[in-house]
Amino acid sequence: MKLNRLTLFCYAVLLLSIFAVSHAGVTSSYVRVSEPSEEMPLETFPPPAGLNAPEQVHITQGDHSGRGMIISWVTPLNVDDGSNIVRYWNADTDGSEKMSAVASTSTYRYYDYTSGYLHHATIKGLEYDTKYFYELGTGRSIRQFNFMTPPKVGPDVAYTFGVIGDLGQTYASNQTLYNYMSNPKGQAVLFAGDLSYADDHPNHDQRKWDSYGRFVEPSAAYQPWIWAAGNHEIDYAQSLGETQPFKPYMNRYHVPYRASQSTSPLWYSIKRASAYIIVLSSYSAYDKYTPQNSWLQDELKKVNRSETPWLIVLVHAPWYNSNNYHYMEGESMRVTFEPWFVENKVDIVFAGHVHAYERSERVSNIKYNITDGMSTPVKDQSAPVYITIGDGGNIEGIANSYTEPQPSYSAFREASFGHAMLEIKNRTHAHYTWHRNKDDEPIIADAIWLKNRYYLPEEETT
Repeated sequence: MKLNRLTLFCYAVLLLSIFAVSHAGVTSSYVRVSEPSEEMPLETFPPPAGLNAPEQVHITQGDHSGRGMIISWVTPLNVDDGSNIVRYWNADTDGSEKMSAVASTSTYRYYDYTSGYLHHATIKGLEYDTKYFYELGTGRSIRQFNFMTPPKVGPDVAYTFGVIGDLGQTYASNQTLYNYMSNPKGQAVLFAGDLSYADDHPNHDQRKWDSYGRFVEPSAAYQPWIWAAGNHEIDYAQSLGETQPFKPYMNRYHVPYRASQSTSPLWYSIKRASAYIIVLSSYSAYDKYTPQNSWLQDELKKVNRSETPWLIVLVHAPWYNSNNYHYMEGESMRVTFEPWFVENKVDIVFAGHVHAYERSERVSNIKYNITDGMSTPVKDQSAPVYITIGDGGNIEGIANSYTEPQPSYSAFREASFGHAMLEIKNRTHAHYTWHRNKDDEPIIADAIWLKNRYYLPEEETT
């Protein structure tokens, strides 16, 4: 009898141990409707009034260290009246002596659509931590905006990033964007790919790129959005005769890729405040001997953690995902690059693609061997936290089918729309929060104090 009781006790301990490993994380009990979100119609975003008025204004960092800004805008006409010039001045002056920069101007055709005139001007030599005004347009069509440059790069420089992915232009997208904008802490946006979702419409309706540009302008014209490209930016359509991948995206959204010696705008890096941000492309070749692979190998060697302690990566397809949607689509990229991320102690990897939210434990799976089949993620304090933030509000709806049981690498997951905030405090600590869209207000549903992998590689608790 004693033996039987001992046996039962041992079985109970074993079962509880298995349960603890399998259910290490939390699956939120909050339930949101799963139907596709309703898209805002084109007429929701009319062009601004005025002859040849500039529109779809957006900015992004224009150099590697934060003293440059790329100003981008669109005009319906290409006339020699100064509509391709940006005028700017320090907000602490009266603006009587304005500086100016001339934009490069281009246009593109896609099937039966011809774009407006796309202008991109790079302003250089800006002062750190300074507010600037800038003007676009001429005559009665002048529009004025402003931006704040980041503080000078340094290890203890506090800075707050918003994080958004898979935004689209639905009513849920609108809620996400304005929830983010309602938080005065946000200084720049890390965008994990999938912008307009034009390719979800007949003939890849390029008018949706225009309406998207007008939609995000209230934020993107005033603070830099750091762009990564997703699968909805590929816009490859052989049946339409469109065989140049990323054509609309690369014409409309310029990034400072040459400043980090990249050969493509689809992968690049910037330094901002105390963060070193690396943007990668899930939909470009990345295996050995490819340009992206060679660039990343060299780029990681350039990161100076005593200058920029926070190492952050943006990629579109997640490497750790416990949702049935897009399950393991990022696996080959993970196998290729994960050992480098662990070796270099990357702090956070943000991804999109899966239309839900998930945060991982610090795990790695770098012992994979095709002979013995070892392929189990293990706790690893040198590994990044992987965050899937593809929950912006796109037309395709919520990805609400998680695998069961919840795997041990998954710390928190919820099938909802929302955005995140990453508040870097100093070289050792950052406060991360995920804000669920609920009843027209952002609700913090997940939060964690992150400890820097280089200066404080300790386990975190929520």
